[in-house]
Amino acid sequence: MPAVLSTAPDKIVHKQFPVTGMSCAGCAANVESTLKRQPGVANAAVNFAAQSVLVDFDPKTISPQGLKQAVQSVGYDLVVEETAAAKKVLDDTRHQQYTSLRRRTIWAVILAIPLGVLGMFFMHLPYVGYISWALATPLVAWLGRSFFVNAWKQARHRSANMDTLVALSTGVAYLFSVFNLLFPEFWLSRGLEAHVYFEAAGIVITFILLGRLLEERAKAGTASAIKKLMGLQAKTVTIVHHGGHTMEIPVEQVQPGNLLLVRPGEKVPVDGTVREGSSYVDESMLSGEPVPVAKSPGDAVLAGTVNQNGSFQFVAEKVGADTLLAQIIRQVEDAQGSKAPVQKLVDRIAGIFVPVVMGIALLAFGAWWAFGGPNGFTHGMLALVTVLVIACPCALGLATPTAIMVGVGKGAQKGILIKDAESLEMAKRIQAVVLDKTGTITAGKPAVETWKWADGADVAYWTNVVFTLEQNAGHPLADAVVANLKEQAKPVILGRVESITGKGVYGEYRGQAIYAGNRTLMLEHKLELPEPLRKQADSWSAVAKTVIFFANHEQVLAVAAIADPVKPESAEAIRTLQQMGIEVHLLTGDNRQTAAAVAAQVGIEQFRAEVLPADKEKYVQELQGQGKVVAMAGDGINDSQALARADVSIAMGKGSDIAMDVAKMTLIGNDLNKIPDAIRLSRRTVAAIRQNLFWAFIYNLVGIPIAAGLLFPVNGFLLNPMLAGAAMALSSVSVVANSLRLKWVA
Repeated sequence: MPAVLSTAPDKIVHKQFPVTGMSCAGCAANVESTLKRQPGVANAAVNFAAQSVLVDFDPKTISPQGLKQAVQSVGYDLVVEETAAAKKVLDDTRHQQYTSLRRRTIWAVILAIPLGVLGMFFMHLPYVGYISWALATPLVAWLGRSFFVNAWKQARHRSANMDTLVALSTGVAYLFSVFNLLFPEFWLSRGLEAHVYFEAAGIVITFILLGRLLEERAKAGTASAIKKLMGLQAKTVTIVHHGGHTMEIPVEQVQPGNLLLVRPGEKVPVDGTVREGSSYVDESMLSGEPVPVAKSPGDAVLAGTVNQNGSFQFVAEKVGADTLLAQIIRQVEDAQGSKAPVQKLVDRIAGIFVPVVMGIALLAFGAWWAFGGPNGFTHGMLALVTVLVIACPCALGLATPTAIMVGVGKGAQKGILIKDAESLEMAKRIQAVVLDKTGTITAGKPAVETWKWADGADVAYWTNVVFTLEQNAGHPLADAVVANLKEQAKPVILGRVESITGKGVYGEYRGQAIYAGNRTLMLEHKLELPEPLRKQADSWSAVAKTVIFFANHEQVLAVAAIADPVKPESAEAIRTLQQMGIEVHLLTGDNRQTAAAVAAQVGIEQFRAEVLPADKEKYVQELQGQGKVVAMAGDGINDSQALARADVSIAMGKGSDIAMDVAKMTLIGNDLNKIPDAIRLSRRTVAAIRQNLFWAFIYNLVGIPIAAGLLFPVNGFLLNPMLAGAAMALSSVSVVANSLRLKWVA
């Protein structure tokens, strides 16, 4: 991920670095605390989901290389190199790690199924212990080796994480089982049975791998949005030298003041002002508005926008990191790399769960050995293994991913794609929903609503003429007219056709001039506008509809109202959200009249018009500053900053790939009713997660003391490791069963 730099007056640098080697929230806390202890570091915030850290530091006191060495000293790594080659190596490494994890998880499931069946139902068959040993060995030693490697790294640096507990519990259960299988007489001579717990070790490894894979899949798309935003930037540009000759150069070489040429279909490379020529430019990736904007000398053009049908020359003004597109990229990057607003309950307690369990296991062993009499060592060893087996974080590890799997699957059936558990946790708390107008509340495509013809006009005759004229115009508004008339009109043969930038189109039919365009075009040619048509046009303009005029060489013959129609389901969805106690806000880059008309049509009281992408993000921040949990729904690149900043981001499924990458939820089919559906699904899924975590914690709180032998002085009960393994399995089954309920209740 590219680093982000900004130097404050006090010389403190704010910089983002990718972190490698983190496997749980305990790792993130370790990296964060290590960096905060370094001299010259003002603050550090690790985002485990984004695998990155934002550091505020004084470069005179500590360098990025010094930060890297500090992180390496506790078993992780910091990527401080900013070259393209270093970034490619980082991307390749992460892809290889994900591929390896996926392969290991698949093999673990293949081996764990027969291992579990043997351990639970066929444990008394001949040689079943040796078969289980053969199945468990690759599971523990090969597929689960990363847990042991990471646990050893943590031990070397005098720390522990969830990998430590997984490695200890599965390792002890495995070694204990091997000992019991090879030397059963040790226990039989002491009046105890020699049980094996290979299935406990193997299935624990499988479940934890599965949870890790689900987590990695959720995090996999973090950087793709940034890559696609960067893909909007032009790679090369045509520079116009003195004398008029042109040359193609890399965009990095452009300097402010250079004169640049943009041909039809090319991207505008940097921000600037048109000097010569005219065209229409598609600015929808920045403004969100579907209609291309006419550009003529003196007008501003922005990097990343796409030129349509004309050529023009413009003077470069803002280049590189100063362009609007580059600022959007940087702000999306900052928002994605910022610390998550909600930390999962399992992650919050990970730092204390591991050492506490290890301490209880060792304490139980020591107490039994010291005070347990002749069989104290034997009972102590059994208690140690039982505590580690029963406390294995299997139920804890399953609590969230199983509910997420079912909830996400149910969401997919309803056309709601949910990216991660964090968005599900947050969605149930939504207090305000901010909606983009174009493509979210409206269809996102201009359409003709109605026509009004002059009295006495031959409608059928002139319909064919205006249809053919607009077919040759090559403009989205003309396309709307063509789409509206195509079922009833037939093409005719026109003479000369000429597009008039920013005004409309001129043509000739049977030797007479014909026009289609805006009011300015009609006034320029002094064409008579009948009073009924003028009143109708004024009425439509008052409610923010675009009016197209069609005229022959004498007078205006017809007017058409064009608008971006509100989707039929929008008003119902907004009403449902309001009934759920959620505020609904509307933002648009369009004018205030249009915004007010759409807001009134769908029942929204709070709206803001003529907003830029950065303004949308600020609006979201304003609501968050009032203590509200904010959801943002949009479909365009212009929404990506606000989407990245929102607590819950929702992309409309027919929008841009970038909006969908940044967003934590994507609605397939553009139906706004899926937003309240998603919130209801979130509430039920989070309820299931909390129930799972509650029972998993209760299980540990009750099970661990019993496993340590707490009841032995009272009634002589000492939990057998086999029963501990069964209890562990039962806790996992109960968690899975509770999650599966979502299939029928969500």
